[in-house]
Amino acid sequence: MTQENQTTAAVVAIERAGDHVGQTVAIRGWLYNLRESGKLLFPIFRDGTGVLQGVVSLKEHPDAFAALKGLPQESSVAVTGKIQAELRAPGGCEIHVSAIEVVQRVADSDPYPIQLKEHGVDFLLDKRHLWIRTPRQASILRIRADAIRAARNFMDDQGYTLTDAPIFTPAACEGTTTLFEVNYIDDQKAYLTQSGQLYVEATAAALGKVYTFGPTFRAEKSKTRRHLTEFWMLEPEAAYLHLEDMIELGEGLVSAMVQSVVKSRKRELATLGRDVSKLENIKPPFPRITYDEAVQVLQKAGNPTKWGDDFGGDEETLISKNFDKPVVIHRYPAAMKAFYMEADPKNPNLALSFDMIAPEGGGEIIGGGERQSSYETLVKRLREHNLPEQAFQWYLDLRRYGSVPHAGFGLGLERTVAWICGTEHIREVIPFPRMLYRVYP
Repeated sequence: MTQENQTTAAVVAIERAGDHVGQTVAIRGWLYNLRESGKLLFPIFRDGTGVLQGVVSLKEHPDAFAALKGLPQESSVAVTGKIQAELRAPGGCEIHVSAIEVVQRVADSDPYPIQLKEHGVDFLLDKRHLWIRTPRQASILRIRADAIRAARNFMDDQGYTLTDAPIFTPAACEGTTTLFEVNYIDDQKAYLTQSGQLYVEATAAALGKVYTFGPTFRAEKSKTRRHLTEFWMLEPEAAYLHLEDMIELGEGLVSAMVQSVVKSRKRELATLGRDVSKLENIKPPFPRITYDEAVQVLQKAGNPTKWGDDFGGDEETLISKNFDKPVVIHRYPAAMKAFYMEADPKNPNLALSFDMIAPEGGGEIIGGGERQSSYETLVKRLREHNLPEQAFQWYLDLRRYGSVPHAGFGLGLERTVAWICGTEHIREVIPFPRMLYRVYP
């Protein structure tokens, strides 16, 4: 590359290349693919924001042609050329390359392992650090980023303050069977958090309306397409709010995330082949049914579920087939819910709880409800669940000193993004998935 090209060509992102038609620009990225046809080369470049088709002529630019010819896939390059309109090309434009600098050439003896062909899932997961470079995986991660941004903007606009919950906790918030136990300092035992909820209940008593957004951990020995051992949750909590308030908040949050992706990530959704018309329909209000009604839906469909049973993935999929929006199922049996859940005053056998089930087999994306505000009842529930009271003294303090009605929920980011993207498995929507038998890379 000549010094003149380096100093005069503005560096642009590939996703903005269409704004520079007729201009000479510089692209910094990697060689995604290369096709040769006599005295013409047709490279495809990527830079993390998208892919751009190129053309290099031996007659017009012999140095660039020589530098590019035979260059292995994923070699890093700095490219200079003129952007030209080309409706048949991705993004509607291409770059006519005039100069190229090879920043690092992949060795011919050690070619890039992920070729443009089918690979097995285990192989791709072993190479996850490279797999995320492909257009499909990169599109999913950009959609994930947009969904996170939209979620935080929505919560901030609703007057919720972002707060943080600890990763290390002294006890479980939803039972002890799915905890990762870790050795803490001086032979102490600690656990990786299952949820930030108990801690945001404390900050809600300080700040009114709060939410936390971070990683959580479940040591479930599950191999389903909807489970990870490490995943991210957005968890709001608000003083003086009730079940109905949280359902409405969940509807608004999910809609805001979906509509933001539809508006801002059309190219990525197209790369995934997603039916955008189904997403455009995701606007409040969402359909709502009681747990009792959900059991009836399942039984009519031939499912053996009876009252008192929890719903698994098959049941959630069956229920979701009746709706083209997320469906809210509320008032589950109290016996199947966590110790902190408030009972329905009209029927103490039911909890003031709700789940939100995504359509198209997306599964549960939100779970939450109203929290137990009575000190005496909370102590009783801790004992019924055989949980260590001493570890929960700080949590009981929230009921000793100014207890108020309060409610919240947890939204699973990966399940939500997997549904938005239409991916079959949740492992594709987190950069480095942690599953039952996988902690590498």
